[in-house]
Amino acid sequence: MVYPDTFKGFQIEDPKHWTEFKLNELKPKPFGDYDVDIKIQACGVCASDLHTVSGGWGEQHFPLCVGHEIVGTALRVGPKVTLIKPGERVGVGAQSYSCLKCKQCKNDNETYCVHQLDTYGAVWPDTGIVSQGGYSTHVRTHEHWVFPIPAGLATNKAAPMLCAGLTAYSPLVRNGAGPGKKVGIVGMGGIGHFGLLFSKALGAETWVISRTHSKEADAKKMGADGFLATADKDWNVPHKMTFDLIINTASSTENFDLAAYLSLLDVHGRWISVGLPEGSGQEVKAQDFLSNGCLIGASHLGSRKEVLAMLKLAEEKGIESWVEEIPISAEGLKTALTRLHNNNVRYRFTLTDYDKCFGTE
Repeated sequence: MVYPDTFKGFQIEDPKHWTEFKLNELKPKPFGDYDVDIKIQACGVCASDLHTVSGGWGEQHFPLCVGHEIVGTALRVGPKVTLIKPGERVGVGAQSYSCLKCKQCKNDNETYCVHQLDTYGAVWPDTGIVSQGGYSTHVRTHEHWVFPIPAGLATNKAAPMLCAGLTAYSPLVRNGAGPGKKVGIVGMGGIGHFGLLFSKALGAETWVISRTHSKEADAKKMGADGFLATADKDWNVPHKMTFDLIINTASSTENFDLAAYLSLLDVHGRWISVGLPEGSGQEVKAQDFLSNGCLIGASHLGSRKEVLAMLKLAEEKGIESWVEEIPISAEGLKTALTRLHNNNVRYRFTLTDYDKCFGTE
């Protein structure tokens, strides 16, 4: 079988024109002993993609093809690959490399490895080649970051789990979400809706905290036990010191009264941030968490073990992300990114129809 030496993908060439996608030839890194070439079938659209191509997260290596919620078919595997077989339906998330040798990697914390590389926008060592993402025909990825997709998960529903889903799932399990715990999910967007779904699947009492009541009906359909709207007067007062864990997925810090949120936590309760808003962030005062001794932390993606456990849980519990499919094309990508920028999505886009756009080769 003849394998492609180059791939094709939709790139943004200038962040000033972040909706003008151009179909270009992509040069992958050299094929290694542990690499897997994947023919892409679908890719979720993540807020990270928007922040990156628009320049909101600072300078990037343009031209750049984004997308890191990838599902496809394993075509070619390196001679030392043992985790993936050709023909398997597999996924790739936001990380594609770490050293696998350091203390963090050996303790299933490879997402915190100082040598970790992102699926797109990273420079591969010793090559100068910039990694390109899933708005493309193929990706080439080390087997450790290639995950078999369980048969019970639909491709378009599984794709967004590989970044948004994992970003919510990892801090939930690492911070004890489960029976007897009360969990709050701040922000009812792509990550937030996964936070709700996975928290409920893990057995926790789960409340959604949003700015208004506009998404309350959706939250209840997903199983939320309660809903708080911060636009309501004294919204936090009846619920002070009642939550064990709050996962903050908010994508904005505008008019964000952190003290009011922290007041919800029980003694030594945990506030874990996973959203990455643009801008300078918010002020944190020691007085804000003195009254309950709450702990403030963050979480970044998750380990391979957590990805596999998450996908298994999703299959066993019948968890389905709420997605809208958009056929991949320059125009489709413009529509998806523009609507995401305007917060006009419930709750995730998945790009599909790759064969129609790129062909079957």
